[in-house]
Amino acid sequence: MGSLLALSRGIDRINTLIGRTASWLILLAIFVSAVNAVVRKVFSVSSNAWLELQWYLYGGAFLLAAAYTLLENEHIRIDVIYGRWSRRVQHWIDLVGTTLFLLPFSAIMISLVYPSLMSSWRTHEISMNAGGLLIWPAKAVLLAGFVLLFAQGLSELVKKIAVMRGVIPDPHGPAGTHDSALHEARLMTVGTAQDHSRDEISDDRENRA
Repeated sequence: MGSLLALSRGIDRINTLIGRTASWLILLAIFVSAVNAVVRKVFSVSSNAWLELQWYLYGGAFLLAAAYTLLENEHIRIDVIYGRWSRRVQHWIDLVGTTLFLLPFSAIMISLVYPSLMSSWRTHEISMNAGGLLIWPAKAVLLAGFVLLFAQGLSELVKKIAVMRGVIPDPHGPAGTHDSALHEARLMTVGTAQDHSRDEISDDRENRA
């Protein structure tokens, strides 16, 4: 288990670095979009390459950050039943979901994307749009995204098993998503009450004046 946890930590570090770096692609995509809009409106010059570059950047951020999002347990859940169960039951759900769905789906996508990527690389495939970009970089990012997601799925399996065996503490804490939502709702309620109290005090002072 110790060697597996060491491997898990290595995967986590890699995906943390890649995920945080990939988040900057969103800012770059916004910049490209803004420049493209200005050039098109001011100089009446339009380029499909700029439009496709925006798609590449946004898709790259989404795909390369997916594994980091899984690491941080921030993927969207439909919290109707999951959040009401005990943390141990949640671990079992995560184990089954990762084993039966995440890992097989990622493996299937890797097996489908790889030959398509190689074909695009050999033929220098480009977009069908006039002035479009090469296709293989987008497929390479797609492949990398699912490879990272598969690796992170394995890392999460190792950590879940270690947590359930009491080897390591729960990295996401003992509280489930339902408890976290309730805590956030209480904080919002307290904040609203404090704002209302301050407004009443301010009105009272104005009336006295």
